[in-house]
Amino acid sequence: MLEGRALVEDTDMPVKMQLQAMTVASGALDLFDVSDCRSIAAHIKKEFDKRYGSGWQCVVGSNFGCFFTHTRGTFIYFGLESLNFLIFKGAAA
Repeated sequence: MLEGRALVEDTDMPVKMQLQAMTVASGALDLFDVSDCRSIAAHIKKEFDKRYGSGWQCVVGSNFGCFFTHTRGTFIYFGLESLNFLIFKGAAA
């Protein structure tokens, strides 16, 4: 699914939240150098914590693997420019 320049690979988020994730990610790319993945991820996490409550996690990079348990309806994985973005709210296993 293409949303502007973003390519959503997988998600279970509501569409409105998906659009918010891509908007915040795009804004973070405007604020930080593309090589500063840690600052980009921190910015996105803080924005989601503020908007949707605490417990959000964000991974940003061009090559990473992960395994996690998330709260239903809070997961998105998408590509934007040269980076991949994984955003989710953690859940107890």
